[in-house]
Amino acid sequence: MALQVRDTTAYLPEKLSKLTSGFDAGRVSDALAVAQAAYGETVYWTGETLLDHAFGVLDVLVPFEPDEDTVIACLLHHILEHKSMSLLELEQRFGSKVRALVSGIHLLSHVTLEGRRRSIDDLRLMLLSVSDDIRVVLVCLSDRCHCLRFVGRMNAERSRRLCQDVLQLFASVAARLGIYSLKHELESRAFPVVYPSDAERISEQLALVHGEHPDFLEDVASMLQRFLAEQGITARVEAREKQMYSVFQKMRKKSLTSVRDIHDLFALRVIVDSNEDCYRVLGVLHQVGRPMDNRFKDYIAFPKPNGYQSLHTTLAAVKGVPAGMFVEVQVRTTAMHRGAQFGIAAHWSYKEHGATRRALESVQLQAMLVGQESVGEGMTEQSFADHIFVLTPRGDIVELPESATPLDFAFQVHTDLGLSFRGALVNGSIVPLDYELQNGDVVEIQKHAVPKPSPHWMQLLKMGSSRSKLKTYLYAQERPRYVARGRELVNEELRKKGIAPLTTDLSVLRVCDGESLTMEQREDILMKIGQGSERAGSLLPRLAALKAHGLSASNVQLHLRLPGDISSQKEIVGIEGNLAMPVKFARCCNPKEWPRESIVGNISRAGAVMVHRSACRMFNNTNPERRVGVWWR
Repeated sequence: MALQVRDTTAYLPEKLSKLTSGFDAGRVSDALAVAQAAYGETVYWTGETLLDHAFGVLDVLVPFEPDEDTVIACLLHHILEHKSMSLLELEQRFGSKVRALVSGIHLLSHVTLEGRRRSIDDLRLMLLSVSDDIRVVLVCLSDRCHCLRFVGRMNAERSRRLCQDVLQLFASVAARLGIYSLKHELESRAFPVVYPSDAERISEQLALVHGEHPDFLEDVASMLQRFLAEQGITARVEAREKQMYSVFQKMRKKSLTSVRDIHDLFALRVIVDSNEDCYRVLGVLHQVGRPMDNRFKDYIAFPKPNGYQSLHTTLAAVKGVPAGMFVEVQVRTTAMHRGAQFGIAAHWSYKEHGATRRALESVQLQAMLVGQESVGEGMTEQSFADHIFVLTPRGDIVELPESATPLDFAFQVHTDLGLSFRGALVNGSIVPLDYELQNGDVVEIQKHAVPKPSPHWMQLLKMGSSRSKLKTYLYAQERPRYVARGRELVNEELRKKGIAPLTTDLSVLRVCDGESLTMEQREDILMKIGQGSERAGSLLPRLAALKAHGLSASNVQLHLRLPGDISSQKEIVGIEGNLAMPVKFARCCNPKEWPRESIVGNISRAGAVMVHRSACRMFNNTNPERRVGVWWR
């Protein structure tokens, strides 16, 4: 099929004339010029040019009366993917609001079921919650809706992937927001592609019903409108047949085999001027047909969480309706009807009250995410309020906590990428290590050929998992030094006992506490001693190889319990004046842990010498008159 190229010079003014007045024509024309220069004749995957695609999405968007920023964002919503302009350049030229819109649209366009790591319910909620601006979601829904019009040009695999995403993600989100006009189009176009045999079966059954009773619903609608007029009620009555995908869902849920078993297969919609007229119509309807038990719903007094309002009743024995068939009647005002079509964006007019309206929609959108019915059946609500979503250069979505840095991103993608981190480009620009990532940022990591992590990174990383990965690596790098230090301390202790030093295979440590240890486990013991978390003297009685030297755990425990711990003190810490006092190590600065630095002491009220590191701030709060000189022996 040959591509049809629009006359872009005439198209945009024509469309803008249908939108809210007061647009800055120069600003919108500037955006169009940028789009034309950037996209050129580039063909989108739907088979149309990128510029025609942007215009097509705008076509879907026009009934929602988008504001100026949204029109510009719609024209430029592929500018980042095309890599012809960075977010920073976009903001400098069109402002921060357009930047935020384009960034959000770019991010959500990458939400797909393909290769997903999250559940479908999580992906649905992500579409709703990564932006508090309904305009971002609306452009994305309009984009999917327009793309579906080209499924006939795509190969089978691509069209099926697109339609699966639409049915399971985008149509559900449209329903959650009450935007039924888009929901119905999304479902009606995607359903036959994903479920071709079911669509054919339902279509054949509906054709049989229509063949047996042609045009009966339109006749009933005309009859009802005349009857209401006779009762003094001005109303518009529309005939409506249940959407095929909704029929499919209901038949599957209730295990039905025939469309004739669905009570609300055929419906009438009565549109009046006021709420009072809605309830007046309800009384008249119950004269026209017999209301069915438990089929009346008052969504005017009790609206649905997405804001939907109408009265619903199901009637039997209506004149003109074939025997055995039922008709559902929905009664609503004109405002409610627009609300049912456009949902949260039904009153999207920024002409006079733009900021106020936008703030209200933001509150409504957030309210839908908290404590309301779930997007999908059986879904457990959760919030992404404290999370952001950024993209890899390939378009993969990475979830991070708010205020996360490029370092966190690198460790989240892969540990090796984090350890080899050299720098980062965010939206094409170099950023500092402490840059806080935003929703929709495209992050590219530059790396060293070999890992070169720095302990300083511990202060920059916001994610516990990232810090843990870095700590594990640094810990492994320091292991040989701690093992060597532990070997020295154990050998010193062995010399005091007149025992030969450790051999290369650490054979003396082969059996400890009655357990046979591997070489790695023996080194683990030495590492703990080298770090200062264990004492070499307490290790020797636990070794089976040294039992012949008369060392036992009970002997060591008795030694450690001598008054004042004087013997231990003389081995480790010297005290000014050679005072025979017990020694304790302060927990605030852990002076006994490696590396051992210069120390200071003070006499506590309990009569013990409390040892601190010289640089310890807590020591500055002690009584100067109770301080005493101490040193490592």
